[in-house]
Amino acid sequence: MSTLYQDLLSGSYDCVDRIVLNAYFRMGHSPGGFRVWWQALTGSDATLENAYLMRMAGRFSRRVRGYAKAHGIPVIDCLAGQRKHDLAEEYLAKTTVTQGLFLVLVGRAQAPVWDVSAKHHIERKKPMPYVNHYSFHILDPNWGHLTIKISGHPPFPAQVMLNGHEYVARQARRAGLRFTKEGNCFTTISDAAGLAKIADTLSEPRAIGRLAQVCERWIYGCLCFALDFDEQKRSGFHYQYSSYQIEYSRNLVFQVGGHLDQVFQALIDRSRAPLDLNSIKTILGNRRRPRYRSRAKRSAEWEVSVERPAYDLTIFKLHCGRLTLKIYSKGERVLRIEAVAHNTQELNCGRSLDKFPEVVARLKGVLGRFADALSCIDQCFIADDMLEQLPAAAQVGKTIVGGIDLNKARMRAVVEAVIALSPSPNGFTASDVAARVRSIGNDRHAQYGPRHAAYDLKKLRGKHIICRIGRTRRYEPLPSGLRAITALVVLHNKAIKPLLAAARPLHPTRGAQNPRPIDTHYHALQLAMQGVFLELGIAA
Repeated sequence: MSTLYQDLLSGSYDCVDRIVLNAYFRMGHSPGGFRVWWQALTGSDATLENAYLMRMAGRFSRRVRGYAKAHGIPVIDCLAGQRKHDLAEEYLAKTTVTQGLFLVLVGRAQAPVWDVSAKHHIERKKPMPYVNHYSFHILDPNWGHLTIKISGHPPFPAQVMLNGHEYVARQARRAGLRFTKEGNCFTTISDAAGLAKIADTLSEPRAIGRLAQVCERWIYGCLCFALDFDEQKRSGFHYQYSSYQIEYSRNLVFQVGGHLDQVFQALIDRSRAPLDLNSIKTILGNRRRPRYRSRAKRSAEWEVSVERPAYDLTIFKLHCGRLTLKIYSKGERVLRIEAVAHNTQELNCGRSLDKFPEVVARLKGVLGRFADALSCIDQCFIADDMLEQLPAAAQVGKTIVGGIDLNKARMRAVVEAVIALSPSPNGFTASDVAARVRSIGNDRHAQYGPRHAAYDLKKLRGKHIICRIGRTRRYEPLPSGLRAITALVVLHNKAIKPLLAAARPLHPTRGAQNPRPIDTHYHALQLAMQGVFLELGIAA
């Protein structure tokens, strides 16, 4: 997409956006390790009982509130469902603190808690209880606003939440770059290449040291409300870090805001039908989403929706398990393509902090494939030689398979299913295609199963439209093949069928009350094609 619209762009940059790291004390998450740590902390395990663990949680709360009161730092108890980040941004705009802690938010969430029986047997409480978590909002000289959330119960698991755009903004100021930043996006950049170079530092191996450094700088100061520094040293309490959530974005900065709106709206209109867009949500003039949302488990792996949570913002969102792919506009001139890993375990490359560059590289690859798939659907094309070769037989390995006849409803449904599944970051299986075909064809393809889909996919492989991913049983479309099958579907559904329907001698309709540009083009084509059909003898 960057190449397709390069004449309309003033620059672009990739950036690691939201970063959430899990901080954990490995020894404290096993019964035996927790007992050994307790003995090092207290000298024996005679005091290892539920009442003492609860007293530690109470001491955490009293120390936090006492320190905050002495230093004039607000402590707010948040209700369930309250958006804590918005509350923190409100206080950040008013605070006079330039570095260090400026706000503490207290909320309840699930966390692992140990249950000690009368005979000092240790096991996890089930189900996992809801306990108080303390979110320390801190201003760092290099990373800006960061949050450290710690559970009040031992072994005090924590999360560190960082923002890559804040880091890039502070480094860009030090480098002397001029830019305009609206919210979490750079809208005007004096040196786009220089900013992109700074943003790329978060994808390098050196980012591991930077992340570890900022975590070590602040987390033990927050932990001292539960364990003072002497207790931390005596018991050997030390956090280790792993990546939990990461967002990676590609930002296209348009020269003119009007061009951005035209490109994005056209992309949505052309992609809506091929991607089988089911839900469209529009909220005009309201920046807040509904308070209560359904949290039932998704039965399907796919959800594609267009949302409008603000008057001037359109979001094209696609859910694939624990990965989310989005395209939306930021400000007036920035189009953002974003890949979100809600749990980095989905990327299958390890979660420890040492694997951070590899996690970012995997997420960047996911975003690239998503953008390529959308650009192929947006600007489709088929060559005449491929059109002639489609019905002919092909060979896959040593197997000869039949050709592709899009005049048959079954094959047309398979091709539409492949297009709809093409943005999938991990590819798709024959079962995914079979389920999509059954949903497209309703009762007509009720008996279509994975074995039928596997045979049809082999035919598409023979025409180099799709390929296998490595040695797995998952498939992904090739760019040239995706462009070709999208062009065939568009020609069949949007050109041939309407023109043939218009060739029948019916009474002219009144037309649409508010015609769109495409309606005008269709009307002109219908009038012109009636003369062509008459000359060819079709209209007669």
